[in-house]
Amino acid sequence: MSTCKITKSFVDKLALPQKGQVFYRDSELKGFAVRVTTGGSKAFVLEKRINRKLKRITLGRYPEITVEMARKEALKYLGEIATGIDPIAKRQQAQAEQMTLWQVWQDYRRIKSYLKDKTYVQYEMYLNGELEDWKNKRLVDITKDMISTRHGRLLKSHSPSYANTAMRILSAIYKFANDQYEDNNGLSLFPHNPVDRLGQIKAWAKEPRRQTVIKPKQFELWYKELQEMKFNTGAESHHVVADYLLFLLLTGLRKNEGATLTWNNVDLDEGTIYIPDTKNKEPLTLPLSDVLIGILNYRLRFKTNEYVFSSRKAKYLAHPDQALKHLCEASGIKFTFHDLRRTFITVAESLDISSYAIKRLVNHKNGSDVTEGYIINNHDRLRAPMQRITDFFKENCKINMDDYVSR
Repeated sequence: MSTCKITKSFVDKLALPQKGQVFYRDSELKGFAVRVTTGGSKAFVLEKRINRKLKRITLGRYPEITVEMARKEALKYLGEIATGIDPIAKRQQAQAEQMTLWQVWQDYRRIKSYLKDKTYVQYEMYLNGELEDWKNKRLVDITKDMISTRHGRLLKSHSPSYANTAMRILSAIYKFANDQYEDNNGLSLFPHNPVDRLGQIKAWAKEPRRQTVIKPKQFELWYKELQEMKFNTGAESHHVVADYLLFLLLTGLRKNEGATLTWNNVDLDEGTIYIPDTKNKEPLTLPLSDVLIGILNYRLRFKTNEYVFSSRKAKYLAHPDQALKHLCEASGIKFTFHDLRRTFITVAESLDISSYAIKRLVNHKNGSDVTEGYIINNHDRLRAPMQRITDFFKENCKINMDDYVSR
């Protein structure tokens, strides 16, 4: 690194280095320098120890700013440093304060690209819906009072779950900003989360848990209409969805866990299925009852791709809602996909199957239960309770195994 008086004529005459970059220090103002790169860029910089660490501040490119302008800028920064101000942190804070909610969300989506697609869809549904007027607001301008007011307004116009979810999405974005954007000292540029106000004043709305299930007295009609939909509506998707819905009822699987089941995770010889991607991130191996094996053998005859419940449009059964609506209307029984899981659990409990076995079957975890950690459950030990649950449904739904042989 050379030392000389930096002037306009000096900068104009600087030759480009053959590789990398070269710095020329100013002989009059300590720390002031010009940086020259092989690409032809010339920029003024200031080097100074801040909090015992040598920092380099880029003042601007030449000729966009002149030598005189750069020298004045360097003196301004030196004055701030002398009074204990970190100009780099100050600049970073100023840049962060300009970031809008939507800009931070874009960084969130780019950096957290491993999340499931439905997570991004849900976030954008709220950001483009009830929170749309905040999309272009600077993150620092959304206050605790604004959060409280908006949450209260949503509670009047929507369900408690909807209002809480909107605020949880905002909170997740603020937590991301807190972790992602830091100054050169590692301190967060967004240390405050205004959504915390809802917890501080205990304003989170109570969300009543759904209790809907298909009742035992409805099972026979439900299954009859299911088979009617499967064989007599003429819709190819209904034929697949009918088996899918019964599969969910007899396994307690979540909607997406069943829809994305692939043939390479089915072992008909062993009588098991494997679910690698579950809600709690714990892979699940389930034993198969006789009816479940019948369903899988039946679907195997219609195999078109790697998915058990395949679809021409999305490869797997991504949009079964229309068939569900059809069955609800035909049977007069209103239910959701998750109601099938809730029904499975309710039947299991009514059969006095142990709570530990039920938790293993539906992949629930209870971190506060110390005893559970000492119980080793493998899928063979779950085979008997799984068959007992299926037998209950077979009897009450009047399931005929002939429905799963060639027609």
